[in-house]
Amino acid sequence: MTTTTTHPSEQPSELDDVRATTATDKRRVQRTELWRNRGLLLPAVIFLILLTQIPFLTTIGFSLTKWNLLYPNDRAFAGFDNYTSALTSGDLWPSIVATVLITALSVVMALLFGLLFAILLDRQFHGRALARTLMITPFLIMPAAAALIWKYSMFDTNIGMLNWLFRTLHLPVVSWSTEHPMMTVVIVLTWQFTPFMMLILLAGLQGQDRGILEAAQVDGAGAWRTFTWITLPHLRMYIEIGVLLGSVIILQVFDPIAILTKGTGGTKTLAYLLYERAFIGLDVGQAAAYGVVTVILTIIVATIALKSVFKVFMAGGSR
Repeated sequence: MTTTTTHPSEQPSELDDVRATTATDKRRVQRTELWRNRGLLLPAVIFLILLTQIPFLTTIGFSLTKWNLLYPNDRAFAGFDNYTSALTSGDLWPSIVATVLITALSVVMALLFGLLFAILLDRQFHGRALARTLMITPFLIMPAAAALIWKYSMFDTNIGMLNWLFRTLHLPVVSWSTEHPMMTVVIVLTWQFTPFMMLILLAGLQGQDRGILEAAQVDGAGAWRTFTWITLPHLRMYIEIGVLLGSVIILQVFDPIAILTKGTGGTKTLAYLLYERAFIGLDVGQAAAYGVVTVILTIIVATIALKSVFKVFMAGGSR
């Protein structure tokens, strides 16, 4: 009987070929699954490109033309003249300042009131579910409707509830939109975005470890010391998320300013400045230039905000 022996140098070579073929098949399957998953997202990507990028490219094209609707036939290529006019006209930088002030004041006030209401709604009491629902209501109202409610029901000189209260207390009547335009816009935005902050902070409070709070109470820590040393550090991540997301949203606010103040009294934000150039001045080219500048500034702010949010989520477990 004869036996066949395999040379030792041939066996590893066959195993390597099998392993290489298996690895190639795995990579091919992974690539197929990856492209299949991308194919599912392809319609949404195409829709987003058609919805956002094509209008933006069209806006850039308009910003390079001289085009005023008062003279529709007088249309020509203007190059960067509209951008030069936008940066040197003296309207852009006051609008940036107004946007920053309104955003900062509204976010801070909404955060403080949101924290107060979140602490109150975190307690156990009868009707808590109804109270939470009612507190969320302002955030669900359309911005234009909210501005109209405040304009006529609260700020109106003759029938507004605030001036009725002032008359009852024998105080002088206040014309809010003309005497305190910045405060008027901030009050409306604070009222509308307080529920947004409250929901974020309430989620943070409900995620707090009750055992730590009970241990602090057993050790003799009072309510204020427990809040400042335990609860507030725990809410740091939620506060940062609320501030960043609220800032990005309020940067684009237009309705309260258009309805309440019409950009007077230092309330002409970038959004209202763009509207003024496009629909009042009818200068399509210059309005498009303001729009491109506004988009660039918003992208910068949003990029910084999103990076900060990602850092918050990455560092959240270590806080």
